[in-house]
Amino acid sequence: MKALITGASSGIGRDIARLLNEKEYDLVLVARNEERLNQIKSELEQQDKNNKIEIISIDLAKKENCLTLCKKVKNVDILINNAGFGDCGYFSETDLDKELNMINTNITAVHILTKLYLQEMKKRNSGKILNVASIAGFMPGPLMSTYYATKSYIVRLSQGIREELHREHSKVQISILCPGPVNTNFNNVAGVEFHLREANSMSVAKQALNGLEKGKFCIVPGIDIKLAMLAAKLIPSFIVGKVTYLIQWKKLRKGK
Repeated sequence: MKALITGASSGIGRDIARLLNEKEYDLVLVARNEERLNQIKSELEQQDKNNKIEIISIDLAKKENCLTLCKKVKNVDILINNAGFGDCGYFSETDLDKELNMINTNITAVHILTKLYLQEMKKRNSGKILNVASIAGFMPGPLMSTYYATKSYIVRLSQGIREELHREHSKVQISILCPGPVNTNFNNVAGVEFHLREANSMSVAKQALNGLEKGKFCIVPGIDIKLAMLAAKLIPSFIVGKVTYLIQWKKLRKGK
């Protein structure tokens, strides 16, 4: 069995790699930071399992790199689309280049990898895809508008694909992971500090794989995040937007 994990050098991606290594999956670990990839590869190889570990250091924000990856790595049983980052600030003031890079990483790369590996999996009529979304995908996100929009795209894309697979009676599975704040490198990149309780990345990784193995579509780690998602569905979106703004504004102030 083979698993391809993007954003595998830290956080949720790294911990999913650790868990799948214990299950002796062959691993293809993808991220930009080659040094961190080598570190996690060295760590996993010390466990002396009978699986292969390959690292690929590329920037998935570039379309051609995504296409090259799909051509190079074949016969994937589990695809974990985890690479992504955020930014915080007023939409009129945030850096356009960073936002476009975010869109390319959070949306375009996920779109390409999901599409191409889904085609391969459908031919075999087997395989699992886990797209890492967020609770942010279910609500408006003032002061993090672009990031929230990217995660909403992942949620809706995956929901649509799920129904298509159901109609075709396919055995291929697609799932989304929707955590709240997680103790990862996300905050440093986004330039914010969360006031909500941050989940442990290993705990989220365990719940992600447990949900994937059980065939769950929407995997939401933590009862507090489940309640927050329920509230976002029941409360009018303009009110959710006001609450979200206050939360982001506090993060933005504390991050400066």
